[in-house]
Amino acid sequence: MMNAIVFSGVGETTYMKVPKPQIKKADEVLLKIEAASICGTDVHILSTPPSYPATQGIVQGHEFVGRVVEVGADVTSLKVGDRVVLDPNVFCGECYQCKKGNFNMCEEVYVLGITDNGGFAEYTVAPCKMCVKISEDLPAEVAIFAEPLTCVVSAVNKVRLLPGESVLVLGAGPIGLYFTMLLKANGAGKVIVSEVNPKRAEYALKAGADRVINPNEVDLVEEIMKETDGHGIDVVAEAVGTLIQTAIDCVRPKGKVVLFGMDSSMRPEVDQFKIVRNEIELYGSFIGLNTLPATVALMESGLIDLQQLITHKLPLKDFNIGLEAMRDGSALEVILYPESDENE
Repeated sequence: MMNAIVFSGVGETTYMKVPKPQIKKADEVLLKIEAASICGTDVHILSTPPSYPATQGIVQGHEFVGRVVEVGADVTSLKVGDRVVLDPNVFCGECYQCKKGNFNMCEEVYVLGITDNGGFAEYTVAPCKMCVKISEDLPAEVAIFAEPLTCVVSAVNKVRLLPGESVLVLGAGPIGLYFTMLLKANGAGKVIVSEVNPKRAEYALKAGADRVINPNEVDLVEEIMKETDGHGIDVVAEAVGTLIQTAIDCVRPKGKVVLFGMDSSMRPEVDQFKIVRNEIELYGSFIGLNTLPATVALMESGLIDLQQLITHKLPLKDFNIGLEAMRDGSALEVILYPESDENE
């Protein structure tokens, strides 16, 4: 048996004993969890009513770092002792979308920590194909960012930012801060972030923003036009899920907007005339597509400082403390460390 956080009902989790998982397929590996982190998706799963679907009774947690302790009969690319991060969105490889290479659109996908057992535990099992090896020198506190960061890397790849171009990031939650760091590292000239929370605004400046604008205090579009001599921003990253029209109003003619935030309850109006007349390029970006190895290389390079975003480090049993901090906005990155009974 092992300790785990189980999604036990609407808005509820239970810290409890569950059976230690076992390898059932030849392509799987058994991982001993080093660290896991609470994602905004976990908050949505545990809202009442839920704003993101998950399977009741599963071990939650889709962002984690682990060490291989056992391998299936067909596993050749990993061995016992290897450290890994992974993409929890397990694609089938056989459906129409997978055959076209669109693994992030898999029609039979299951997600570790959301629809199947994940990493808020001492151990978990994962398909080898979803794992990427990391070095012994990469701290777990950096590696833990692999899953959300690879999603943003995939989004940034779409816009193909040119050095010196201006950027606007809408929202300075964790995802918005990843966008800020990555676009700055990719050569953005001026990075502006829109954020209403003062604490998150501070983090945006630390992450590389040249200016943070509070849209509750000033007219964001007017300020953007002042900053760009009336031309508009070259690239806008929307990390909220409701601000597509704001992005369209701020971007220059023939500029680019990447939409990453998601809110299924909202149906914002969109000015199609402006999109067409100004030939604005819109990109939707969902999770990551073939970017995890590049993301690991980025983390191991030390090019961006991810550890500055860690606000809480907690034992797994204190999951609810971290969850509440995520809910009230006082947390950015909450890291959980599993503990066996011998260490408690």
